[in-house]
Amino acid sequence: MKIMVYNFRVIIEPDKPSGYHGFVPLLKGVHTQGETIEETKQNLKEAIICHLQGLQKDKQPIPTEEEVFETIQSISQKELVQTK
Repeated sequence: MKIMVYNFRVIIEPDKPSGYHGFVPLLKGVHTQGETIEETKQNLKEAIICHLQGLQKDKQPIPTEEEVFETIQSISQKELVQTK
């Protein structure tokens, strides 16, 4: 029996006034927080599992990252200067 492995892109960013906020762009509504990056990663894993179990219970497909395009958009200070 082949065991399926699901991979999800997660984003963890600093949260103010302290700690971290994490979310999964593909899984709408899957957000969590933690005092450290490691705690946030663990909380995300638990949130993902709970979300996927809910999808399975509702007989919904588990989404995949097949058609995702990710990039970082850079903007220079020069581009911010408005010309008149």
